[in-house]
Parts: sequence; structure tokens; C-alpha cells
Amino acid sequence: MAEVPEKIFKKNCECRIRYVVKCFGIEGAISIKYLNFAPNFIAVQKIVLSDILPEIFAGSSLQSDVWQTDVEFDKGRKYLVQADSGKGKSSLFGYVYGYRSDFEGKIFFDTTDIVAIDDKHWDSIRKHSLSILFQDLKIFPELTAWENIQLKNKLTHHKSDSDIRRLLNRLEIADKADKLCEKLSWGQQQRVAIVRAVCQPFDFILLDEPISHIDDRMAAVVADIITEEADRQKAGVVVSSIGKSLPLRYDTTLNL
Repeated sequence: MAEVPEKIFKKNCECRIRYVVKCFGIEGAISIKYLNFAPNFIAVQKIVLSDILPEIFAGSSLQSDVWQTDVEFDKGRKYLVQADSGKGKSSLFGYVYGYRSDFEGKIFFDTTDIVAIDDKHWDSIRKHSLSILFQDLKIFPELTAWENIQLKNKLTHHKSDSDIRRLLNRLEIADKADKLCEKLSWGQQQRVAIVRAVCQPFDFILLDEPISHIDDRMAAVVADIITEEADRQKAGVVVSSIGKSLPLRYDTTLNL
């Protein structure tokens, strides 16, 4: 095996650490020594929101299907969360993912209050049970599209290289695999992030405005990929939108 140049090795290691810190917080990065996740994980059949409200909205009386009420997301079903800008849709996904805690109320995975979940089990949940596409993507511009995808896939070992290349081909960015992401359009970066999001097993996948910069024809391809991945794993899908919605067959639509 050829020796990996020290500069490249250092860059890849630093980016993998930064990826974990970005997605899982510094505690997650510390608790997964050498980026190996904890072996135990919690399978999630239901996500329950109980009277939650962002702290910034405290004292407000809101007309919402989500805030200050009880909501259940069931595994195997598809949900659309519609909202105007500034209503807290990205905050909602951050709360469910354990990425943020600035809210009132409670969130449960089945009957487990997420505040009782320690860092070790959060690591496992984020590897085995809960995937997310952040609105800001958390793409590393200094890495290629392929390297960005492999940041996750090297942690999960969920997809083969040929699987990933087929997804890139379907999304018409196979020719961008070796391009630095800083050279890609936002819509192309969204497609890279979508491939990365499905490079893991999951009970639920959270997609925050996944097609905001993708045309209708390609949005249909994204919808097919998400449907296939979710159906294969009997997973739940929760999508947010401020107007342009991923074209899925939703079981429930909620207005934030």
C-alpha cells in the first residue's frame, strides 16, 4: 500500500474530527475515541414532542401544529413541516437531533426523555438511528464531494463505493466527485449532502429544506432516493419547507 503523504493524512484527520464536532458537538468528538462510535445504540420507533417551544418564543402564544402541543412522529411514516422563515424549523430539527437544547417542554424517543441520554448513546443514535440533512449542509469546501461523503461513510461503513457512485450518477454529479466543494454550486452541494445523509442506517431521517436550490426534475430524483432508502429501512421521514417541498407522499403535514 502506498504511503499516504503526511499533509493529506493530517488534512483528512482534521476534517473528520471537525465533521464530528460540527454534527455531534465537542462531547461527541471526545467520547468517540479515534472516531469509533459506541457499540450500543437505541432504536427509535417514535419521536414525541410534548409542549416544546424555543426559548426565544417564551411567553408567546403561537398558532402552530408543533409548538406548545403534543406531536408524534412514527417510524415508517412521512411528515412535512411547513413554516415561514424565522418560525424555528431548523431549531426543531436541532432539538430532535440533540444538537441544541434551548427549548421548553420535552422530547422523547419512545418513552425515553432525550435529556436522559448520555453522550455515548447519542453517538450511537446518530450512527444507527437518526440521520440529518442540515439546512447549512455542513459541507467542507476544502474537500472534494467524494471526501465529504466518505467522512460519514468511513464512520458507518453503510454504503459501498459502487453504491455511492450510483447515487452520484442518479443525481447527475458523478463528474463532480473529485471536485472541491467550494467549486460546486449550492444545489450541487445539496446533492452531495443528500448522498452523505443516506450513508448510514436510520430509523428517522430529518431533511431541512433539502431541495431549496434544486430544480423540479432533480427534486423528483431526490424524492425517489429518499423514498427507496426510507422504505428499505422502514424508516420515518421528516421534511421541512418554507415553500418548495420535497415531492413525497406525506402522511401528515404540519404547519409550524
